[in-house]
Amino acid sequence: MSTIRSYKKTFAGIAIAAVAALPLAACSSSDSAGSSSSASESKTSIAKPVARINALSGEDTAVALDTGFTDALTSLGLTPGVVGDGALEDGSLVFPITGGNVTYFKPGTAKPYVIGQIQHEGSGFSLTAGDTKVEITNLNVDPGASRVYGDVSVNGKTAASSAFIFQLRGATLKPLQTEGDTAILEGTKVYVSPVAASLLNDTFKTDAVTDQLLVGVAKITVNTTPAS
Repeated sequence: MSTIRSYKKTFAGIAIAAVAALPLAACSSSDSAGSSSSASESKTSIAKPVARINALSGEDTAVALDTGFTDALTSLGLTPGVVGDGALEDGSLVFPITGGNVTYFKPGTAKPYVIGQIQHEGSGFSLTAGDTKVEITNLNVDPGASRVYGDVSVNGKTAASSAFIFQLRGATLKPLQTEGDTAILEGTKVYVSPVAASLLNDTFKTDAVTDQLLVGVAKITVNTTPAS
């Protein structure tokens, strides 16, 4: 039994570290969309993984919206909403985790030391002003780059696919918590990306959205039992 508990805790830490996208996991200081450098890839390929989850399963990623963000939306006349399986509960946007994979290396042996992706297919959020509605869906967390990508549509027409939507900063992370077969990590700050800021400004004819705008704080709840 102790071995099983140890196994679950190990995978919980790996999954949570990946979703939270710790700053140390950022693969380089580059701001380019594919921020992995060839040197980083080489180091990662040589290092031996501590563990790997090939198929993530549940639960969800929730972002407690910052009052500065909601106030900014109000001042711009933007109304937030949810798409698909997304939910807005108690001031938090909630997106079910639908899949992905994570490989974890011992810190110091590889850079980034967490690679993979955390998928939230079939859910998202929207921003509406008058007759204009922007939907951002299918969010995908890239822990190695500390970025979140997503598909963007305007009034039902695709504006961008796998666009850089959010940037993640994990300096305020709280210690890992475990509850039954789930693990919880809370505290990663979520900011609007430069790409998303430009797209929203162009769409809603404003210059008020910047990449310094704090969206909120993430809380990730992960099923510690790998999908079969």
